[in-house]
Amino acid sequence: MADMLAKLYNIPHSHAIQENLFKSGIRIKKALAPDRSRIIAFARTCAKDDYSDEVEAAFSNNPITCYIATREKKIIGFACYEATARNFFGPMAVLESERKKGIGKALLLKSLESMQELGYAYAIIGCPAKSAIDFYKKCVDAILIDEKSSGVYKRMIEIDE
Repeated sequence: MADMLAKLYNIPHSHAIQENLFKSGIRIKKALAPDRSRIIAFARTCAKDDYSDEVEAAFSNNPITCYIATREKKIIGFACYEATARNFFGPMAVLESERKKGIGKALLLKSLESMQELGYAYAIIGCPAKSAIDFYKKCVDAILIDEKSSGVYKRMIEIDE
C-alpha cells in the first residue's frame, strides 16, 4: 500500500481538457452542500470500494474539497482532496462506462490545482489502486513513495500493523 507524490508546480492546466469535455456535455464543477446526499450515495455505489465516508469528510471542509463530473444532470464521477488527511488527494471514481474520456484526468487536475491554491508544492495521492498507478504517472508524472507500511491508513480498523 504505497502512496504516490505529485509535484504541483509541474501539473498541466485543466482548461483545455475541461473545454473538450464540455463540448460533449460533461461538466466538471465544485460540489455544493445541497447535492451532498446525492454525491455521498454515488460514492457508495459507483466503484468497487465504498468511498462515502471520505466524500462526507470532504463536505465537512470549508470550502468543500470535492469536485464532480456530470452529464445530463447526473453524476458520473467525483474526486476529493484533503478528505482522509491534509495534503492528500483522493478518493476519485468515474463510472466504468464513462472511463477513458478524460473525466478522471480533469477531476484530478482540478483537485490538484485547488491544492496548489492552498499553498502546497506537492500532493500525496493516497494509496492508489494498482490499476491506477500508471494513470497518475501519465497524467501528472507522479512517483511511488517507497514505503513498506500502510502509511496514514494503518490507523484504519481493518489494518493491523
